[in-house]
Amino acid sequence: MAFRNREQAAGLLAKRLAAYRGQAPLVLAIPRGAAPMARIIADALEGEMDVVLVHKLRMPGQPELAIGSVDETGQVYVGEYARGFGVSDEDLAQEKQVQLDTLRKRRALYSPVHPPTDPSGRIVIVVDDGIATGSTMIAALRAIRAKKPAKLIAATGVAPRDILETIRGLADEVVCLESPEVFYAVGEFFDEFAQVSDEEVIEVLKQGRAKSHTP
Repeated sequence: MAFRNREQAAGLLAKRLAAYRGQAPLVLAIPRGAAPMARIIADALEGEMDVVLVHKLRMPGQPELAIGSVDETGQVYVGEYARGFGVSDEDLAQEKQVQLDTLRKRRALYSPVHPPTDPSGRIVIVVDDGIATGSTMIAALRAIRAKKPAKLIAATGVAPRDILETIRGLADEVVCLESPEVFYAVGEFFDEFAQVSDEEVIEVLKQGRAKSHTP
């Protein structure tokens, strides 16, 4: 199955998550691609939307290949396969710093619009448009779990079957629309898969902030 776009996938995920409507779930997007999806899901579930900032660590010389991920606190997840590629500790340290700088800049952009929401004690749904290596979702779930949510849910449009098994070990519930046997890239499952800009994420966060202040 191919989705028309992220919006369609978000609508389908919202239906699968309908049991949480009215329970004030906190829907956290992994920016930037999942931000428009999280807004749709949060609205459908009468919840609150925010972002969880994590970023993939890239393979030296192959920036499209994720070898791990890092969250805002500097906690690093490295895939078991990374060492097989000959990635050194020095390479990892350098890439970690680059991506931490990216996260800090992104937080500086987002926080004036929507200060971070505390997930402690809440039903939290972490959303990504699709999962390839699992690195960013794994980092996001670990970062949120450390803040003691009441329930932690991972939601995504598409993911490889083996990666889903890892994700299930980190979340209380996993909702995935498609888990194909053959998987090359997330974008192949969307007819429209344009990059989402920081400006678009900021606009989505503004919309949520405005709703939370509307009587």
